[in-house]
Amino acid sequence: MLEEKINKLKQWISKSDSIVFFGGAGVSTESGIPDFRSVDGLYHLKYDYPPETILSHSFFIRHTEQFYMFYRDKMIYDNAQANITHIKLAELENQGKLKAVVTQNIDGLHQKAGSKNVLELHGSVLRNYCMNCHLFYNIDKIKEAKSIPSCECGGTIKPDVVLYEEGLDDIIVSKAIQSISKADVLIIGGTSLSVYPAAGLIRYYKGNKMALINKSVTPYDREADLLIQAGLGQVFSKL
Repeated sequence: MLEEKINKLKQWISKSDSIVFFGGAGVSTESGIPDFRSVDGLYHLKYDYPPETILSHSFFIRHTEQFYMFYRDKMIYDNAQANITHIKLAELENQGKLKAVVTQNIDGLHQKAGSKNVLELHGSVLRNYCMNCHLFYNIDKIKEAKSIPSCECGGTIKPDVVLYEEGLDDIIVSKAIQSISKADVLIIGGTSLSVYPAAGLIRYYKGNKMALINKSVTPYDREADLLIQAGLGQVFSKL
């Protein structure tokens, strides 16, 4: 049954030159980057607040030092390597088949694999800006800071990631909508489709070849034209 579904996806891909991939945390878990929503023992012992609270705009403003303790510990995995899913998607783009990767991830692994048209809905840990003068800093500035990273002007440096309570970038969203609405094949992978407004973007897909690849159940399972309940690596290694 799984083989049949993967073969069907292969057929869709072979006949299409207008594919868009929409992905979430499950794309990067096979690179060793955990989904921060999964609560582990270390988190229980070390932090007084749930991740959603710590990764909110108001918490960042009020408790910047505690924010950065969690952020360095849980959100930065700059030594992680691209996995088979990232690599295959980059290959499809290079072949002219994949037009865009729309990702909820902030790890930069799609670019590391060679993808160029990557729309990062939630930003990237690799980019950081001074909140005062807007000077750019790379990830090393965050890692090397003893406490709160500060700019040479004295301002606080903030990661270019979308925190809870913050809106998505309008330009990135409009590009994502445009890409998804023009797609012939939409492949959705490694996402529970429960984080909004990002998950709502797949509503703009107008075609009849929506493949949904995810280990667990999602609210959109019934709407998928092809539902594959398996790990992304298991699927993409056969494409």
